Amino acid sequence: MVDAVGDDGGVDSDVAPVTPLFGASAPVERADGEAKRPAWHTTWNDESDLHADDDHDACSASEWEIAERTLLKKLRTRSLSVREARAVVAKHSLDADQVEDVLAAFLDRKYLDDVALAGQLVHSSIERKGHGRQAIAQALARRGIPREVADEALAALPDDDADRALDFARSKARSMGDIPADTALRRLVGQLARRGYPGPVAMTAAKAALADPSARSGVRFR
Repeated sequence: MVDAVGDDGGVDSDVAPVTPLFGASAPVERADGEAKRPAWHTTWNDESDLHADDDHDACSASEWEIAERTLLKKLRTRSLSVREARAVVAKHSLDADQVEDVLAAFLDRKYLDDVALAGQLVHSSIERKGHGRQAIAQALARRGIPREVADEALAALPDDDADRALDFARSKARSMGDIPADTALRRLVGQLARRGYPGPVAMTAAKAALADPSARSGVRFR
């Protein structure tokens, strides 16, 4: 639920967000007078799925719950990688093991899934933004996708950068009818380069698109 990658090659986050609903009850008192953490999610019957250790004191339990709620709120607006989620949880007063326990609970529930997020980012980059392989790799790295997961996602891509570049170039060439040919070529090559297409691929696609009468009339390259 991947901020949009703009013309400058930045990443977008408009992939479909994870949208869990939650509700938590107020803390209840145990027989020994010690506060017990409330159920974090009304649909989760096994509280141990969320809170790995029952020996956290009341203060830790409260901070733990706040961290969970904060992370859940983030996930309702956009998907996060595990690295991004760790940064959110680490801002709370939890030790390193507690941070990892919170993340483990979200991973168990598939609220965090780097493989799925990588697939979403790749799909959005190709289908909506017309990005090339290099820009996609950079987008995955910026979002904290582990290298091995990113490599697997990129390996699944068809080797058709040239076709994607031409499709993008044609879509942009339609708005360049009144621009001198050399200026239009320079602008189009620059747009393709910002989307991660290598120089030769960008140049070939730009020339082909601008020479296509259906894309931009009146332009001819010698």
